[in-house]
Amino acid sequence: MLTITEAAANQVKEMLAQEEGAKYLRVGVQGGGCSGLSYGMGFETEVHDDDKSLEIEGIAIVVDKESIPMLEGVKIDYKQNMMGGGFTLDNPNAIASCGCGSSFRTATNAGTPEDC
Repeated sequence: MLTITEAAANQVKEMLAQEEGAKYLRVGVQGGGCSGLSYGMGFETEVHDDDKSLEIEGIAIVVDKESIPMLEGVKIDYKQNMMGGGFTLDNPNAIASCGCGSSFRTATNAGTPEDC
């Protein structure tokens, strides 16, 4: 379903170790952003009933069932440059995305676009 590069996995593990009580990386999609859908990543302490659990690169990941179709095949990477670092998500399901790359839409889900 998801792939995580070594660079992203190392960064997540480092961040997870600093989050008190957190056990899981939550990856999801919610409505919003210029193109209609926005990615979300954060840390969780528990798995909910409607979550799918995965383990990738030694990281326990949870994804809510509504986000699964939009995250199928997504590659999560971490890039470092002179301005700092950040996660990138390469989504083969996205048919349009905003200039900043943080929002998108798919052929089957336009989300809820917001003004930029």
